[in-house]
Amino acid sequence: MSDPLLSLLERYWGYTAFRPMQREAMDAILAGRDSLVVMPTGGGKSLCFQVPALAHDNGLAIVVSPLIALMKDQVDTLVGNGVAAAGFHSGMTSDARQDVASGLVAGRYRLLYVAPERLVGEGSQSFRSLVGRQPVRFIAVDEAHCISQWGHDFRPEYRQLADLRRVWPDVSLHAFTATATARVRRDILSQLDLRNPAELVGSFDRPNLVYRVLIRSNLKRQLQDVLARHRGEAGIVYCQSRREVDALAEWLRESGVRAVPYHAGLADDERHRNQDAFLNEEIDVVVATVAFGMGIDRSDVRFVVHAGAPQSLEHYQQEAGRAGRDGLEAECLLIYSGGDFARWRAMAEESGDGAARRALLRDMERYAGSVGCRHRRLVGYFGERFEKDACGACDYCLGELEAMPNAIEIARKILSAVARVQQRFGVAHVINVLRGRDTEMVSGRGHQHLSVFGLFRDASADELRGYVDQLIARGLLRQTDDAYPVLQLTTEGVQLMKDAGAVSDLELARLKPPPKGTKSADRRTKTEVASWDGVDRELFEMLRSLRLSLARSRGVPPYVIFHDTTLRELARHRPRTIEALRHVYGVGARKADDLGEAVLEVIREHEAGARSS
Repeated sequence: MSDPLLSLLERYWGYTAFRPMQREAMDAILAGRDSLVVMPTGGGKSLCFQVPALAHDNGLAIVVSPLIALMKDQVDTLVGNGVAAAGFHSGMTSDARQDVASGLVAGRYRLLYVAPERLVGEGSQSFRSLVGRQPVRFIAVDEAHCISQWGHDFRPEYRQLADLRRVWPDVSLHAFTATATARVRRDILSQLDLRNPAELVGSFDRPNLVYRVLIRSNLKRQLQDVLARHRGEAGIVYCQSRREVDALAEWLRESGVRAVPYHAGLADDERHRNQDAFLNEEIDVVVATVAFGMGIDRSDVRFVVHAGAPQSLEHYQQEAGRAGRDGLEAECLLIYSGGDFARWRAMAEESGDGAARRALLRDMERYAGSVGCRHRRLVGYFGERFEKDACGACDYCLGELEAMPNAIEIARKILSAVARVQQRFGVAHVINVLRGRDTEMVSGRGHQHLSVFGLFRDASADELRGYVDQLIARGLLRQTDDAYPVLQLTTEGVQLMKDAGAVSDLELARLKPPPKGTKSADRRTKTEVASWDGVDRELFEMLRSLRLSLARSRGVPPYVIFHDTTLRELARHRPRTIEALRHVYGVGARKADDLGEAVLEVIREHEAGARSS
């Protein structure tokens, strides 16, 4: 017996199987049971409410979405797949809104995307009466973490959505998000007043993402290494200040990289223009503050760099998760310094929310300074057990970090140096003392005569800074929250300094230099190599050009036409008929009929060129 939902999935999206948890989420909707679904970015979350919307002959599914860009992308993609969908938001012209209103009255749509203010609050009644002229099948609240004051993108207007229970008492409510701790999930359930909900929490692991962490030293050189690995590919570089955003974007442009800045200090039209340029593949790199992100649906982002530590692991998971949404390999690099955490702690104190934010920051600090599998650390933060022995997709598991056999001895020497300078100096000074650097500050205080002076003459400043950060993450050292943070010993640090057996499980690691002659671009993972297996690279690039041309002629972002996963499958299997094209991952019946001849023509052109060469 055929599966109606699977038939819809293949017909409109070109997928022949459900991803983990999708079927359970769809079944909850069709059963009219409230639900909370937490599914990682790239896990097919949107399909969980889009497919059930087509399972009935009539009726409307309402999707609450926080951003116009997010609504527009999803609607464009749905319409391109042959689904009757529309958005209704302030970014549309009055004529376009009137056309959608007429379509609602006529029962023309199956999915309607709206902002929360359209459904609840002042002035929403007339719109609700317009929507209510046809059966409302269910309501999906996307990016539901915005409801929670503990979430990373809290939006007060989302709190009003509980009023939907009064407006549509018999309609099921469904909350969807990509990242939510147990506390955020509890808040979502309470704020939306979900009734006996199905709680579906998927894995937080993103195995296609490679996580790396570096101590900030020469930021431009570190960025050049990343760009060399991703030449001509899409990426996001997050900075903590507008000034750094502008400076790095200008430097990248001068270096020949197609880059633009994005932050709240830019004029609205420039900010929107830069965002659209990134979505439409007119530029490759956006340098941004965290103001850039939600609603960015570009699926082929191959790297995300944080040039500074975020204030929580939840922020990091969400922002880094904008890489590799198509399921293909991507890199997430955190470049940080101890000063990042000092600044966040100072801001937490000023906000009056110090205790809660310090706890979140401490988890971020542990992640940055930890020695071990980064995938394990991230999923563990969200309460998930990591079953693999090694992820094969982080700096530690890839062997890029070198575990130090004498970790206790190294730690005790560093702790002793902090004690010998009376716990009154910052990281840079302690490192200078340990490296035997007779600077003006060192000699001015007579620290060149200390017994710890020069204990690490052969170590680089970056290596020692890495050890200090790991000792802070381990709770053996701490940095004060002063304007000029100083290093201090913790109680556990004092114990270790006095007794080498006080801590038995300490690990320290340093970045292992790559073998001589190895270029940054050569550091490819097994996953990345496998994902290109059998793909004709030249044909792939030809199909990318076709995709860009089709997207520009239709006024939509290229990823709305096809994801990179589909282009690689086309370049791997080289279908020669429309019927064969229908069975390629991510094509579907509508796109095969609509775009098939153009795709087949490119494949024929490539094969003709190959025969003649």
